[in-house]
Amino acid sequence: MERALTDGIERVVIGAEAIARRVRELGSQISEEYRTGAAKDPRGRPLLVVGILKGAMPFMADLVRAMDFPLEYDFMAVSSYGNGTSPGEVRILKDLDCAIGGRDVLIVEDIVDTGHTLQHLLAGLSARGPASLRVCTLLDKPHRREVEVPVDYVGFVLPENLFVVGYGLDYAEVYRNLPFVGVLKPECVREA
Repeated sequence: MERALTDGIERVVIGAEAIARRVRELGSQISEEYRTGAAKDPRGRPLLVVGILKGAMPFMADLVRAMDFPLEYDFMAVSSYGNGTSPGEVRILKDLDCAIGGRDVLIVEDIVDTGHTLQHLLAGLSARGPASLRVCTLLDKPHRREVEVPVDYVGFVLPENLFVVGYGLDYAEVYRNLPFVGVLKPECVREA
């Protein structure tokens, strides 16, 4: 008999209600800044929100619904191949479907850890000539940063070096659909 998905969770780090509240706050903050012209496209083109697949999907879906102004969105998928202990080559698996030259772009990430993947994304997208390029992440681990990257909007800072799952974050492609962020039981890490 299969067990419930939540049976593998040792503890909840950020509950569903806290996530929902923080996403609404971020949506309001971003809406206010873009509506008041802090990063408004002078030609009237809406903000382009770029979700980084797969992990950012639940966060981005809730975030764009919390934004109160016209916007468009697109997705990218990236993969980092390393030896497990050091960052490796970052590859784009799915690129944007639209051009970003002269546009305001907001990258939405699930988590910023070492910064290597985000650094690669920012360099590649900056070369395409956007009017502005900002980053919003659900989770930030600044104590793990190996390269400095700008993060403009942060949902939560993880004060500990935790491996977390839920709300888009996975372990072996499982646990993304949890409504909260939690830590797996050690035996579940070995099983998956």
